[in-house]
Amino acid sequence: MIKKLSRHKLMLSIIAIIVVAFVIFGAYQVRLLQKAHSTFDNYYDFRGCVQLLKKTSTYGICRIKSGDTIKIVLYHGKWYLNGDLPITLWGHLV
Repeated sequence: MIKKLSRHKLMLSIIAIIVVAFVIFGAYQVRLLQKAHSTFDNYYDFRGCVQLLKKTSTYGICRIKSGDTIKIVLYHGKWYLNGDLPITLWGHLV
């Protein structure tokens, strides 16, 4: 009986540690994305841009490490990759 109880406590402890790790990782990812979208410079770094080709107050074009160019756009006060704006489950922009 005691061994069975100890085994259950061990399993619950392991599950609790896994859940806490996922919560911490999730919170880290949310914070990382909030910071990335907050300014053009942060999003530029987040996307791995190596050369700024053009920048206005509402968009910027940069070259990434692979040599491709991407367009970063301002939408509702946050910066996003052009064509990758936030949407809801119903397909409407947030």
